[in-house]
Parts: sequence; C-alpha cells; structure tokens
Amino acid sequence: MDRIGEVLSVLPPQMREPVLFAIPFFLLLLILEWTAARKLERLTEAEQPASGAYHTRDAWASISMGLMSVATMGAWKFLALLGYAALYAYVAPWHLSPTTWYTWVIAIVGVDVLFYVYHRTAHRIRLIWATHQAHHSSRYFNFATALRQKWNNSGEIIMWIPLPLLGVPPWMVFTSFSVSLIYQFWIHTERIDKLPRAFEFVFNTPSHHRVHHGMDPEYLDKNYGGILIIWDRLFGTFQPELFRPHYGLTKPVTTFNIWTLQTHEYAAIARDVRSARRWRDRLGYVFGPPGWAPSAAAQPATTVAAS
Repeated sequence: MDRIGEVLSVLPPQMREPVLFAIPFFLLLLILEWTAARKLERLTEAEQPASGAYHTRDAWASISMGLMSVATMGAWKFLALLGYAALYAYVAPWHLSPTTWYTWVIAIVGVDVLFYVYHRTAHRIRLIWATHQAHHSSRYFNFATALRQKWNNSGEIIMWIPLPLLGVPPWMVFTSFSVSLIYQFWIHTERIDKLPRAFEFVFNTPSHHRVHHGMDPEYLDKNYGGILIIWDRLFGTFQPELFRPHYGLTKPVTTFNIWTLQTHEYAAIARDVRSARRWRDRLGYVFGPPGWAPSAAAQPATTVAAS
C-alpha cells in the first residue's frame, strides 16, 4: 500500500484538471458561435437545420449533459485511479518519468490511438454504442454539440489500461485524455471550412469530424480519430467530406430530456432481448452492431409473416 500511496502523492491537485480550466473558453466560443448563428439564420424545426445553426432547447440539453458528464467522469476517474495505481506500482516493468518529453509523447499518442480503438468499437458493438450514442443524438453540429457527452466512461477506462502497464503515471493518462477532449471541442463547428492540406492529412479537423457526425450512408462509421486522423487513414475508416452532412442518429430520438437521451438505447436493447426467442439472437442484440437483427430465415414463420 505504501507504493500506491507514493503514486497517489504525485497526482496534481484536483483543480489542475485541464478540462476545468478550459470550461470558460468553451463557453466563450459557444456564446460567440451561438450569437453569430442567431444573427445570420432563422431556425425552423420542420427543415434540416441551417449551417452552423443552434436550437435553444437542443443546445441547453447538450450543455446540461456536458455539466453532468464533468461529475460522472470525475467519479469514473477516481475509481480508475485506484486500479491504475496498483497496476503502475506492482505490475508495470518500469516507470516512465513525467519530466521527460518522450513520456508525454507516449501518453498523448497512446491515449489517442486507444481512443480510436474505443471509438471504433463503440460504433460497432451495440452495448457500447448505448453509452456513446447520446453524443450523436443532436441534429445540429456546433460547439454545444461538443458538450453533449456520455455519462458512462467505463469503456474508455478499460481501454486505457495498457498505459499504466507501460509505466505511464496514472495522472498523466488522465491529463492526456483531458488534452484530447479539449482538442476535440473546436472541431465541432460548421464555421470552419477545410484547413491547409498538410494539417488535414495529419490532424482531425472540423471537416473530418462533420463526416463522423453525419448519418448519410457515405459517412456512417467513418473518421473515428480524436486528435490525429492518421489512424483512420491507416486502418481504412477515413472518409473526406464530399457534401454537407445530415446530422444525428439514423433513428432520431425526438426528445430534449437528458435522461432519456442517455438511456433510451439501453431500454431498446432490453426490449429486443426480451422479445428474442434464441440465445444467439439475444447475444446479437447486445453485442452485435447497432441495427443488428436476426435474419428472416432464422425467425419463426409467424414472426416473418407478421413483419
């Protein structure tokens, strides 16, 4: 326990959390973009939202979800810290120094590539998608949408485990993820067009991330990167922006209730599992990709006829 205590002692004070320091800048940029959108556009709910538009109830839902996520993420990080400290102290074959530049490179790049793996997994396994889909639930794409964060960070906590095992101090893992979150805020906008080609080739940008939030067939399950877009280029999930996307879920959730936005997919999974007659189908509804359904040939004749 003494070694764990030593690890905990190097954790920076709670108020050094970079995301907390970034919140005033998030709000300032959000207000500026919102004000510009209000002056330039008249919004109607019956049509596709205009470029860069805000809808007041939608934006407040996003902001509320973001404030709630600060608390829930703090709780998840506290639980993870205990486990990471034990792995770092007792299992890691070496300890990397936080005072060397390459440790920060390993931490930030490591978090970024693991974020890509988690993000891609979250779009392909429905149970994990249930935690992530809230971020995609808005029909608008703006700085408020960036704050529409999930409340269940368990998947990411598990995904970061290799970093303390490689000797990265636990507090550096959390700081690096905060850097990733801060970076990803500014790419949620339609006010920035494509940037210089060299930057677009390496880094995630508003153009790349607009594609990721698009529900158009050409854009589904593309551009998972956090800070770097090179992972998508390397692993075949990159898609350039060809036209302005239609944003949101393929099956829209027509509510601004933040609890429903966070939990409706879990409820849908439970309904599908209860309705399934075979264990294979139950597992498919939980661990298959979003939208998975048993093939017609595998269903009872009465079910096929009813459909």
